[in-house]
Amino acid sequence: MTGVGLDARVVVERGAFRLDAAVSAAAGEVVAVMGPSGAGKSTLLGALAGLVDLGEGHIRLGDRELDRAPRPRVRTTPSQRGIVLLGQEPRLFPHLTAHENVAFGLRVRGVAKPGALGEADEWLWRVGLDGMGDRRPAQLSGGQQQRVALARALATSPAALLLDEPLTSLDTETAADIRALLHHQLAATHTTAIVATHDAVDAVSLASSLVVLEDGRVTQSGPVRQVLAAPATRFAAAVAGLNRVAGSTGSGDWVQGPLVLAATGAASDLPGGTEVAAVFRPSSVEIASVPAETWTGVTRLEPTSRHGEWIARVMRLEQTPAGVRVRTAEPEVAVDVPADTALDLGLAPGVFVRLRIPAPAVRFVAIPRAEP
Repeated sequence: MTGVGLDARVVVERGAFRLDAAVSAAAGEVVAVMGPSGAGKSTLLGALAGLVDLGEGHIRLGDRELDRAPRPRVRTTPSQRGIVLLGQEPRLFPHLTAHENVAFGLRVRGVAKPGALGEADEWLWRVGLDGMGDRRPAQLSGGQQQRVALARALATSPAALLLDEPLTSLDTETAADIRALLHHQLAATHTTAIVATHDAVDAVSLASSLVVLEDGRVTQSGPVRQVLAAPATRFAAAVAGLNRVAGSTGSGDWVQGPLVLAATGAASDLPGGTEVAAVFRPSSVEIASVPAETWTGVTRLEPTSRHGEWIARVMRLEQTPAGVRVRTAEPEVAVDVPADTALDLGLAPGVFVRLRIPAPAVRFVAIPRAEP
């Protein structure tokens, strides 16, 4: 099985929402699409699958033009596209066994019953369900049902596979198992795939390219590592687990409110007033308590800021697998600390703290100009 290249520009308007996004994947490539809820990820995949009409744009799969709008209008029905969409719900036929569910897709494509049943056996073995073919969906766990759905999708040798957050409804351990299975099978079958997800782990483990979709438009795209290392928006930075603070250059410094950093690298050569984002890890920020309960008290004790150091107010605390994430404001910065450190410092909403970020831990990233 070998996938074919996909190239699309999808424009869909629904009331006040407008999706205008371009996405492409080389033959056999896996592309991740990430974005907040309501960004248009599912609408994009629905259009690629033929379930949502284009208002404008095109969809090409290999040397076939599946859709074009508005003129000359081209429209290919979902069943004739060679594209399979797999969503959060497996959508298995409840009255058929796992074996029959997998064989169904092959039978629809004209494969004789004996051949379809033989292929179904092979695919159930590939997804780790050998010996469970006689069970109906109600007798399978959520993860096992998703394995059957994946086997049914890949058994038909789709030209492209669309995955719409297929791991969202699964528990962490099961999701990890299915993710590993997806990685192995997509690579083994050289299937071209578009994966819509909200989880950076999916992008890192499954895809080679990443498209960030926000409010109906692409805000960044490129190799996964490149996008996550230099996020162009606060959403992309949050996905990458990084702080991204927008500021501006001036007199050799970078400034955002009380935070002043020495501009380094390419940022040091930019004209004053140029907008640049400072990117750094929450774990790189040092935090210390301030023995004052009011801003006036803070300013009497010591200077509120110096290069790489500033006073901030704690807004909230969030639990993380490694401890506590401290959210501070003006500018908004996240700081990761062990739970016992948070306790020793008496951290709580409203408390003042002194933050410090070492210069080598900061990377400056250009802020793309907004389109006119």
